[in-house]
Amino acid sequence: MLQEIRPLTPAEFGQFRDLVENEVGIHLSSVKQALVNARLLSRIRELGLGTFSEYYERVVRSPQDELVRCINAICTNETKFFREPAQFEFLRGNLATLWRRQADNGERGRRIRVWSSACSSGEEPYSLAMTLLSVLPKDWSLEVLASDISTKVLERAVAAVYPMQRLADIPSEHHKPYLLRGTGSRSGTFRMGPSLRSTVRFQRENLVTSNFTPLGHFDLILCRNVLMYFKPETRREVVLRLTRQLVPGGHFFVGHSESLHGLELGLDTLAPTIYRQRAGA
Repeated sequence: MLQEIRPLTPAEFGQFRDLVENEVGIHLSSVKQALVNARLLSRIRELGLGTFSEYYERVVRSPQDELVRCINAICTNETKFFREPAQFEFLRGNLATLWRRQADNGERGRRIRVWSSACSSGEEPYSLAMTLLSVLPKDWSLEVLASDISTKVLERAVAAVYPMQRLADIPSEHHKPYLLRGTGSRSGTFRMGPSLRSTVRFQRENLVTSNFTPLGHFDLILCRNVLMYFKPETRREVVLRLTRQLVPGGHFFVGHSESLHGLELGLDTLAPTIYRQRAGA
């Protein structure tokens, strides 16, 4: 019989809330108390602990692995292929055209680097790779870096296997060139093809604390649907740190429910959620 575990108290929730905010910058409002309770309960039982306070002590006193497990459990990772289609239309119609014209004029090389900085289970970076591989000339080089704080979703992203229901989110012209339908034990799934898996590179990065300098510079950085979880001061600092990794005149995308209005960031607004680094910034 499972041991009865007292529900998470407001004081205990405050401990986990502060821990998550200090480690990854995400602020959990009080309405998230029930969610944190539900997501940590199975791990507490698995460890044979009796209270949320005991688990908190285990997290802060144990090796880093348990902290990663805790953050993996609490942080929400919701995404889909080709989410926010207007941005992918801008990428295909505006940015790719701009990059090709600049290359023809000798203003840039034929190499594109894109960073999906909160990639979740991989739908966003694979969507980027499909879009750009389909419009850039074959002799161009494309690299998509994909990062997330959660090791759990990164494992799923690297595996690159998705349920067949998700196929409806991907434009049909990309199915044959880039996707593999599962057979046998993998029937009912599809996998990203070799050209996509060789284009996208995954690694764990913390947007609040990681050193981005070794990552180099990017033509486009996406930080979508994660900034909303940060307090304003953290949001500004994260965007500043990310946009320092843009090439001069590089572009920056945020999520549809996010805005950088009122933040002095050296970015010009091209369309809702689409920004370009200002000259001299």
